[in-house]
Amino acid sequence: MSFFCPKSRTRSLAALLVLGLLFASFPASAQEKNPTSPIMVPNPGADLWRAVRQRDAPAVGQTQVGGVETGVLIDTSGEDFRNFRREDLISKSAIFIGAFAALILIFYVTRGCIRIPGGRSGRKIRRFPDFDRTLHWFIAILFLFQALTGMILLFGRFVVLPVFGPEAFGVIASACLEGHNLFGPLFLVALFLLFIRFAAKNIPKRRDLTWLRRGGGAIGEGHVSSGFFNAGEKIWFWAVIVLGLTVSISGLILDFPIFAQGRETMQLTLIVHGITAVLLTAGSLAHIYIGTIGSEGSLESMTTGYVDENWAEAHHDLWYAEMMERGETVIDQKEGKQETPPMNASPDKA
Repeated sequence: MSFFCPKSRTRSLAALLVLGLLFASFPASAQEKNPTSPIMVPNPGADLWRAVRQRDAPAVGQTQVGGVETGVLIDTSGEDFRNFRREDLISKSAIFIGAFAALILIFYVTRGCIRIPGGRSGRKIRRFPDFDRTLHWFIAILFLFQALTGMILLFGRFVVLPVFGPEAFGVIASACLEGHNLFGPLFLVALFLLFIRFAAKNIPKRRDLTWLRRGGGAIGEGHVSSGFFNAGEKIWFWAVIVLGLTVSISGLILDFPIFAQGRETMQLTLIVHGITAVLLTAGSLAHIYIGTIGSEGSLESMTTGYVDENWAEAHHDLWYAEMMERGETVIDQKEGKQETPPMNASPDKA
């Protein structure tokens, strides 16, 4: 004998089936709404590892290993420096050099090459002896090598790596680093020779203020007088000396981390090294422009040692007048006259 009729039994089974399906689907729906609902369990070692990482204060421990930071287990300043280098130093350096190059290009398009007033005379006067030109090209080649390898190390991950791939970039970056470190100290030697040879000619004079106010002749009318070096050339000379010493000394600190330099010292030195190198690179772009396509006849002073007489009178009239008073020999190319001036005839006054 059954307590339920067939219809009641069927209804009961259907109700139980519906309830079972609803009960089975409830956890799934709850998981979809909140897929990650971990149970928060306090980590008993959190305080320990927070102290190890030294987030709040440097807690230096004890160790038998000698060194500046041997008692520091984890230092997060390296990550902060890496982010600063990638997001600020590299990006802003690229913008600065690019903007500086763009300004030079705009100036060349609008101003063009500065021609020699009256054209070439065909008469040459000696400006730089062989030693000066050799020293100049030694520094120039050395700086270009250091600048190229330094730019690859600074921007290579964003410029060279996508083009050549990781394997080739690794070889290129390693070679650049070795060459950069190897030839860097020679730049300091070259700076010393440059200072000894040209410091006396680059002492500022009162007339240099007039040259600066007139923008080297770009503002106002008439010619701006100058001696062996004008004010712009003197500014570049002292910029090379000061920035060159800074980049050289900072490079030596990075090359030889054996004098108890800590991590913060090395990071600060690398920032100073990078900024001064970028400033020197930008300034060299202007120097190269003025000495080549920016001014007619300027490059000849460093290739042959001689300049056209009209160029000398237009750009360095006081020096030219002094050379004429001293009886400096002038080579007349039109007549084929090839006379070599005496070796002690190079001017020493600015």
